[in-house]
Amino acid sequence: MHQIHQIYINGQFVTPHGEELFDLFNPANAQCIGQVRLADERDAMNAVSAAKQAFTEFSRTTKAVRVDYLKRMHAAIVCVEAELTEAIIEEYGAPVSRASWMAKHAASVLLDAATVLEDYDFTQHLGIAEVTMQPIGVAALITPWNSNAGFICGKLAAALAAGCTAVIKPSEMSATQTSIVTRALHEVGLPPGVFNIVTGRGETVGAVLSTHPDIAKVSFTGSTAVGKQILRAGAETLKRITLELGGKSPVLILEDADLKTAIPMALQAGFMNSGQACIAGTRMLVPAQRLAEVEALVAEQVAGIRAGDPNDPATSIGPMVSFKQWQRVQRYIQIGIEEGAYLLAGGPGLPDGIDAGWFIRPTVFSRVTNQMTIAREEIFGPVLSIIPYDDEEQALTIANDTPYGLQAYILSSDLQRAHALASRIDAGRVLINTLAHEPRAPFGGFKQSGIGREYGTFGLEAFLEPKSVLS
Repeated sequence: MHQIHQIYINGQFVTPHGEELFDLFNPANAQCIGQVRLADERDAMNAVSAAKQAFTEFSRTTKAVRVDYLKRMHAAIVCVEAELTEAIIEEYGAPVSRASWMAKHAASVLLDAATVLEDYDFTQHLGIAEVTMQPIGVAALITPWNSNAGFICGKLAAALAAGCTAVIKPSEMSATQTSIVTRALHEVGLPPGVFNIVTGRGETVGAVLSTHPDIAKVSFTGSTAVGKQILRAGAETLKRITLELGGKSPVLILEDADLKTAIPMALQAGFMNSGQACIAGTRMLVPAQRLAEVEALVAEQVAGIRAGDPNDPATSIGPMVSFKQWQRVQRYIQIGIEEGAYLLAGGPGLPDGIDAGWFIRPTVFSRVTNQMTIAREEIFGPVLSIIPYDDEEQALTIANDTPYGLQAYILSSDLQRAHALASRIDAGRVLINTLAHEPRAPFGGFKQSGIGREYGTFGLEAFLEPKSVLS
């Protein structure tokens, strides 16, 4: 049983003032695997004070010093990669192949930030002005449970690269991962207070960070509803806000696509991270004249997709992170049935042969209209909708007919045509015939998928303010 009864403030592991004990679960068997003692408002304020005190000196460090810190942090996370992978499997339920990638990602984002920082010029001359990019101040970094270690390291890397200090509020459901990351980063020996990690609830720790006058910047990844709350809370002190929120990403399969290649890629885009991904391609837009062909191929492919033991290399889809999330996804599957969508694969209940854990049957609805609930709302589980279209203009209209705009996918044999279509899609990223990630490119959403960008130079500058000096 994991007993995690410390948080990290001012370079030290300390017992929280908060006394609430939060149960941790293995979602693959629904068994309790430990407890974490949660921080409260006083702990959050102590962390902010430590970060504020550290900011004065750290913000004046040279670029070379911060590059060195980031590279050492990268090495520290690499050293705990195996332990972190095991924690991701046990605590989150990610299939082993995905968990291994997530652990490597937590390390790689630190090295990526170091590379960006090495090439970044903090000062430039514009006319008679000298423009300097200055660290914004103390940053609050609020991370979700669907890639907890990666978001901790990614957000912290950008903040430190800029010269900011930070208070991190990770998901309380990911305390084991947080503990491993914290211990590794502590060994690097950064000055006390430069980063603080305070595990607590959003309504306590998160509320303090969203309103505290000494927090200059909030970077949040999570639901659109919570993002709006943070935006409202930060308005009083005009905090700089970066929000990476929900998505309902379209996968446009054009009529010229090779379906035997496109369908497996579309399903991979939709079912990635067990469907618990803001960038998941959950709306599959297909030519109406090829609908029958698509349905046959999808049914065949889904039959071979395995949901089950995340330690089994053959597993593609792990459990939902919690019973609450399992109930949420089950409710959406039932709504899809009630609204008249054609259930092509999967459906309610546990997958065949599984009698424990929070598993979902990989589910695909077809003949869906874009006005159905399952096509409008983010489900955050392995549930996809096939939406037929008559022509390219209608496909584009459907793709953009959503309150979200995080990511989109285009599958086509005509790259010129695909690029022309990509320019008309309202999304922060458009992937053409690929599921690749580019860490140097900005990531973030249009519309209600967020505000601001992360990764690369854009992510670094989210923690900087420009200052013009004229003489």
